[in-house]
Parts: sequence; structure tokens; C-alpha cells
Amino acid sequence: MCGIAGYFKLNNATDLPDEQLIGRMIKILHHRGPDEFGAYLDDRCVLGQARLSIIDLSTGSQPLCNEDGSIWISYNGEIYNYIELRDELEKAGHRFRTRSDTEVIVHAYEQWGSECLSRFNGQFAFAIYDKKQGSLFIARDRLGIRPVFYATHNGRFIFASEIKSIFCDRSVPRRLDLKGLDEIFTWWTTAPPRTAFDGINELEAGCYLEIKNGQVSNHRWWSMDFPTEFDRSRSIDSWAEELHELLVDSVRLRLRADVPVGAYLSGGLDSSATTALIKHFTDTRVETFSIAFHDKAYDESEFQREMADHLGTNHHQVSCSYQDIAENFPHVIWHAERPIVRTAPTPLYLLSALVRRNDFKVVLTGEGADEIFGGYDLFKETLIRKFWSRRPDSKWRPLLLRKLYPTLPLSPGRARFYLETFYKKGLSQTDKYFFSHLPRINTTVKLKEYFTDDVKAQIGDHPSLEVFGRDLPDQFDRWHHLLRAQYLEARSLLSGYLLSSQGDRVSAANSVEGRYPFLDHRVVELGSRIPPWYKIRGLNEKAVLKRAMKAELPSRIVDRVKQPYMAPDSNSFFCDNRPAYIDELLTEESLSRAGLFKPSAVNKLKTKCARLSHAHLSFKDNMSFIGILSAQLMVQRFVDQFEPPSPPMSDEYSVWHDDRRGV
Repeated sequence: MCGIAGYFKLNNATDLPDEQLIGRMIKILHHRGPDEFGAYLDDRCVLGQARLSIIDLSTGSQPLCNEDGSIWISYNGEIYNYIELRDELEKAGHRFRTRSDTEVIVHAYEQWGSECLSRFNGQFAFAIYDKKQGSLFIARDRLGIRPVFYATHNGRFIFASEIKSIFCDRSVPRRLDLKGLDEIFTWWTTAPPRTAFDGINELEAGCYLEIKNGQVSNHRWWSMDFPTEFDRSRSIDSWAEELHELLVDSVRLRLRADVPVGAYLSGGLDSSATTALIKHFTDTRVETFSIAFHDKAYDESEFQREMADHLGTNHHQVSCSYQDIAENFPHVIWHAERPIVRTAPTPLYLLSALVRRNDFKVVLTGEGADEIFGGYDLFKETLIRKFWSRRPDSKWRPLLLRKLYPTLPLSPGRARFYLETFYKKGLSQTDKYFFSHLPRINTTVKLKEYFTDDVKAQIGDHPSLEVFGRDLPDQFDRWHHLLRAQYLEARSLLSGYLLSSQGDRVSAANSVEGRYPFLDHRVVELGSRIPPWYKIRGLNEKAVLKRAMKAELPSRIVDRVKQPYMAPDSNSFFCDNRPAYIDELLTEESLSRAGLFKPSAVNKLKTKCARLSHAHLSFKDNMSFIGILSAQLMVQRFVDQFEPPSPPMSDEYSVWHDDRRGV
């Protein structure tokens, strides 16, 4: 896990190179890679690298080139099958001078061109400069685990792992994209290439860019796919056995490192599964890390301790209070680089800090299992709502919702009325690609009621509901409705929020690399072939995964009802001794200066949140408060007060100029 940055000449009007600029661009990414800084510069291209040393600690410095210096790379991520690919490339005549996976990418690109991407099992974002072709090649992994952003400005194509690095070019405008906000306050994320900033683009998961002769072309190289028919003769045990074997191999590959590797342990099925596979099928000494909450409504430490004791791990725990969330929320927004509508990334930021304090750089995590094997309530809601839609006047079909939410803090009569009223909205829209996500969308969009009239006018009729439906697969309408929901969740929330704000950004903030065994593309593709009725059986989520892991885990872990990972939201900001920034950002003056939200409406919301800080507050009000506060922080940190750092000192990093080719 590293930080990459650079820029490429699009026309003759641009002056290159600029060693001070690339120095600032990599310095601001120091959290992603504090171990080494490096840069390559010539009259067409500049590449920079902030390195977190994990594989080949002594000879894996970047940027790195091939034997004759004609191809250079700046790379963030891991290619887990690099050992096998290296053997294949050596047999084809390639010669290596390092033991790094980085050099494997260089020679794989020489050998296979863009087709090399399909051979990689990993998580990555990299830029390859081909001097002979005069081209730049930028690629992102299948699921979007590692980020890359770009912009074209003043004749330059400029790119980086994080947007703040691009802003180190002082001439690049820094302003929020209001249509991007509109999408975030609909889907929790933007639809690539759009971001929260005007003029800044994100390369979508499973895509690559080619920049040549002043032109930028975008290509998709991988996409999640599902069959329209399934083999009904195959048993769930058969699928579970194949899944178990593949998960063992995925975990083994993700333990490849020249530094110690730990594991997150939440007490749920997914992280317990990855940790158990490390324990039972490798000789790695298991160190585990988890979050405990002061608020017992969110705390799973009982199950974490049970799993740590069961597996005999050396367990570490960080305890998270309301004040911890309030104090660290601005740091999370700085790293997330987008408004968010939940505080959930903040405890994960504290968790990665715990990992780093214990001298670990790498952790395995269970992220991705819910998307691939049907773990979210959203998927079960979709099945119930689809069933209900066939008889919308039925009195008993909506009662199935009560089985999903038996502990709502409402009386039985009010709970039933709430569930039926809330989930019946959009019940006639089963033909819409976003049918599965309508309940979530209908809650989130309430936030947009706080926009000023001017913001609403500038957004206009932007079709935020349609943005993830522009290029759906040809067979999408023929897929089972659960599979359509899975595809949309992976396309939007997985890469845009869960692997970003809750993943890469909060782990990289503390120089920690997260690795995801469930997002091995072989596991994802196997999961796509498993029939939907083996993913959710009745209302039992992830049935095939539970069957696959039943021999490794205690029955209490396998059979427990999933507790979605959540954290205290607005009540975190109304505790005693709350930080001053909260009130400062929500004054009438601050709100008016930012120009996004109506001060009078925000003040009413703030008063309501304070009054009900120890009681039940609706999802709508919680999301609205967090979304408004995070957007105000965005304006403050990135628009009003952004200041690039000084570049590294000359003895802090290595610089290769084109007159030192091959060095």
C-alpha cells in the first residue's frame, strides 16, 4: 500500500518537469507511504511515489523501470500471485533485478500489454509510462480496492491516489461539485468518474486509461457478472466445499509479505472466518484487532473475546466513546475527501491506529462477504418486497419484515405501521434497476431538503437516481432480483463507500494496508455462480458461507443473527466537552459563507439532535446532521484553508531524471 502521483504532458504548451510540484504531491501522501519517497522526471512525464514497504524491503524502491529504462511504473497495491507470474515471465526471457511484485507488473506489461491485468490476482492502482510509445497507462483493480483520481488542467494530465495530492498544483481549482453532492446524498457515493470536487475524476473499478497523442481513452477490463440460469442439481454442500477450498487459498496468498500480518476480528461471521482460516491452514502467528464501543447498542466485544479465546489469538482492542468519534471526525473527512452520512468510518480510523501502534502494517479483513454472499438486510428486504409486490394488498406478506426487525424501539402496532409504510414506498417500481435500494435512497435523499434554493437551482434536474444505470450489463433485466441488488450494491456502495471511506482511506491514514480475502476475484466469480437460494435460505443470510465455515467456527458465531457494523451518529457530537469546531461550522455565518445549506433549517435540526441526543433519533435526522457537518468540513479543509506542504528535503527521497535511465 503506497501513494502514487504524477502528471503527463498533453500538448507542447506545458512546461515539464517540476520537481517542486511532484515533491509536494508525494509529501502530502506521506501517510500512505512513510517509508520512502521517490520520483522520476523527464520532459514528457513525471511519476512520484510514497512507499509503504511490505514486499522486498531492500530493493523494491519506486518509481521502478525495466532493463533499458524505457518503461517506468508508480504503483500502489499488491499482486498476490506475483511469484507464479515471475516464474512464467522468466521462462519467457525476462530478467529481474528485484524481488518485488512491482517489477512483475513492468515485465507483465511488456509481455502482454493491457491483457496483463486479467492475469493479476490483487488490489492495485498503478501508472506505467512507456517512453517508446509516448503513452501513459493507468489501471485500477477489479473491485476498486485501491483508488486513483485524475484531472486535465493547463495541458497536463495529473493523477494521484488522493485528490489532495492533485490540489498541490495550486492552479487546479478547488470547489465542490454540487451534482456530486446530489449523488452522495442519494447513494452515499458518486458515480465515477464524478467525485465530490468539480473537475476531479475517479477511475472506476475494473477500468484503465490510456493517454497518448494528447487523447485520454477509458476502457473497462472487468465487470461483475451473473448467469441467468443455474444448475439446480448441485447441492449447497458441494458449493460450500468449493468455496472453503478457494477461501483457504485466498487467505494464504494474502499472507504473502515481508512484514507481520494481522487480522481484524469484529465478532461477526466474516472476520471470524478469515481469522480461523489463518489459524487452521497456515503457520502464521495470529494477532487480532477489534473495536469496542462505550455505547452497548453497538458493542460486539463479547463475541470478539469469544473468537479470540477460541482461536488463541493475541488480541488487541481499542475502545471508542462518543467523544472519540467527535474529536476524530475531521481527520476522517480529510482522508475520505467526500461528505459522508454516517460516522462508521471514524472507529475504523481508530482501529487502524491501534494496528500501527502495535507495529503492524498489514491486516486481513472480512469486507466483501456481505456483498458477494447476500449478507445485508437490504438483500432480504428486496426478497420480501419483491414477494409483497405480487400481492400489494396482502395483510400478511409485509409481516415478514417484522422478522427482520424484531427489536425496533416502537410498540408492536407502531412498529408494524412504520415497517409497512416505509417499505411499501416504491413497491410498484419492480421494473426499476434501483428497486432494491429504494428504501435506503428514500431515507438519504431527505438530506437534500436542507440545500439552499441556489444550490437546488444549480443542481437542476440532475438525474441522480439514474447514474448507476447508464451502462448496465445486457443481461441485467434477466438476472434474479437478488443478483441485481448484489450487482448494484457492489457497483455503488462497495467501491464508493465501504472500500473507500470505511476501507482504504481510514487504514491508509495510519499507514496500514487492508487485505480482503473475500474480494479475491476467484471468490467473487465463484459467488456469482452460486444460486441465489443458497445465499439466502428463507431469511437466513450467507447460508452457503455458513455451511463452508461450520467446521472452523463455534456454532454461536455461525448461527448468530448478523449485527450490521454501525457507530453512534449525531449523539456523538452532543456529549460533554465536545470539540469547538462543531458549533463553529454550524453557525449562521459559517453556513451562509459555505452557501450549501439553509441556516434556519440546520439550526432546527441541530436543536432537535441536541434535545434527543440520549433518545431514539430517526435515520433521516442522523444522516442529515452527519451529511451537513461533513460537507461543512469539506469546505473548510479543502476549499477555504487548504495549503500544500513543502516538498521533501533532497536527502528524504530519490529522484531519477531521464539522463539516469536504468538506474
